[in-house]
Amino acid sequence: MADNTVDPSFQGKVALVTGAGKGIGRAIAVKLAELGAKVFGISRTQEDLDKLREQVPSIETRLVDISDWDKTRQVVKDLGPIDMLVNNAGITNWTGFLDVTKEELDSLHDINFKAAFNISQVVAQGMAARGTSGAMVNISSVAGQRVVHNHTCYCTAKAALDMLTMTLAFELGPKKIRVNSVNPTIVLTELGKIGWSDPVKKAGALAKIPIGRLG
Repeated sequence: MADNTVDPSFQGKVALVTGAGKGIGRAIAVKLAELGAKVFGISRTQEDLDKLREQVPSIETRLVDISDWDKTRQVVKDLGPIDMLVNNAGITNWTGFLDVTKEELDSLHDINFKAAFNISQVVAQGMAARGTSGAMVNISSVAGQRVVHNHTCYCTAKAALDMLTMTLAFELGPKKIRVNSVNPTIVLTELGKIGWSDPVKKAGALAKIPIGRLG
């Protein structure tokens, strides 16, 4: 049974979660709301946001494609002060390096890296201007640190996200803004199930995981 106890340290705090419509992002948004935070969830799919609101009516949602740099900045600014940011939104593909197109490369880096950079900058600027502490968490991947077959675009984008995390932790730490990443292996979200449904591919991944199961 889930622990739905409100945590006093989250009460009165405002959290922003990207990619909140499904998968890991949705679970994070729901948990933050249960802990007592005021949560804003961003997604580019209205149906997913509607389902999130049905589950937790207190969560406020915003429909935006975070690959749109300028529109995203305005949406985030309009939310007002943010205390906690979770850069979760991400996409992937399964194209081998020799066949990757410019459009695929741009799309994965726009969503998985540049959007996190963009949103983090807006949120951190607000934190610094107010002189308040804050926390940012980037949902990265073990793929940012280890090679995954046919994931060149994804691996390079997540590696960039990891370095962004470290540079921001170094630069923003003196301003009392904590920046960390979470780097899971394969998690069986709907996207994860699609990417790892092949038994041979799945077995190869499981062989590298000490506990012998996917997340």
